[in-house]
Amino acid sequence: MPDPRFSVLSEDFAAAPHRYFARLREQSPVHYEPAVDSWFVSRYPDVRRVLTDHEAFTTETLQVRAEPVMRGPVLAQMTGAEHTAKRKIVVRGFTGQALQDQTHVIRANAAEVLAPLLSQGRMDLVNDFGKPFAVRVTLDVLGLDKEDWRQVSAWLAGVGEFITSIALTPERRRHCMDCALGLEAYLVPVIEQRRRHPGEDLISLLSTTEFDSVAMSTREVTALIINVLVAAVEPADKTLGLLFKHLIDHPEQLAQVQRDPALLSAAIAETLRYTPPVQLIPRLAEQEAVFDGGVVPAGATVFCMIGAANRDPEAFTAPDAFDIHRQDLGTARSFTAAAQHLAFGTGLHQCVGAAFARAEIETVAALLLPLLDRVRHRPGSEYRESGLYTRGPVALPLDFTPAPDAVAAHS
Repeated sequence: MPDPRFSVLSEDFAAAPHRYFARLREQSPVHYEPAVDSWFVSRYPDVRRVLTDHEAFTTETLQVRAEPVMRGPVLAQMTGAEHTAKRKIVVRGFTGQALQDQTHVIRANAAEVLAPLLSQGRMDLVNDFGKPFAVRVTLDVLGLDKEDWRQVSAWLAGVGEFITSIALTPERRRHCMDCALGLEAYLVPVIEQRRRHPGEDLISLLSTTEFDSVAMSTREVTALIINVLVAAVEPADKTLGLLFKHLIDHPEQLAQVQRDPALLSAAIAETLRYTPPVQLIPRLAEQEAVFDGGVVPAGATVFCMIGAANRDPEAFTAPDAFDIHRQDLGTARSFTAAAQHLAFGTGLHQCVGAAFARAEIETVAALLLPLLDRVRHRPGSEYRESGLYTRGPVALPLDFTPAPDAVAAHS
């Protein structure tokens, strides 16, 4: 039965979801929302169960939630030999030598976006730097023109709205579909050109590689490219903003990371646990599922509450504390399939771009930290986050003292 006193769709929850996580886990761990006829699970063991039991909880919801704007099926919808072969193709584009090459691309794009901001001693880390950087570097890795980043950003905003909205008005749905069609029309000629004249970029790799005689059609490649764009851009700027927000709010930990850059991976891993940019992951219950705290009927949509699970005291000690030194996280495995936190999902459909996400955030943060001396929140600025499905800072205005040598080098 729904709890009439509480809704995850309420304005109060949207303002500060973390304030309600303990209440959900303790009082309504299998929470029903009648307005969207969906169930929300919040305990760590339950979320892990839903994400790893691929027969009982499938990704069929993505056929409605993602495929229309992805312009075709994405990896998370696939199973068996098809999933294995196509996942290998994508993973190959984000590991090994490809990832080393991408690290240089990441650093070059970060320096380029940062250059005009550095001498000012102030910037909005999310809107002045994070968002343009995340789109530009992803376009660069794909082999697309990064000067198109503003138009691609506009299209991606519509695609992201479609995927992450719990409910859409007909007008917003039409807008999102127009964005998806625009992005598809932009990508298809590039894909066809790369088939004829492949390069070293990811689109060329996706367009020409075969595994076990499995090749991909233009429609499939388009869907995977849009998938990569959304997956790489959405979490990156949010994670970067959240990382700096938490470090600035914990100055002793910020000082430790500045003195010892080897701690940066731990700080990123703890940011992903503490405030995961992806807060909800949907699944479809293929059969009735009994949990300690409720029963989900067959055919129901189940939303895994990643933020609540990542703060479950059954999984983490003092989970509401941001602590880069915590012993129960395991930094070395936090960007792999063995991660203790659930920010990248888990199981068969864990995010294929986890290694790239780590390289991206680590490279950029390592570049920024020494350049932004005495970095601090801008006086008078109010911090606000937004998003139910994906969540991050609306803005992060910072003041800092730019390192003189760095200003000269980047000017």
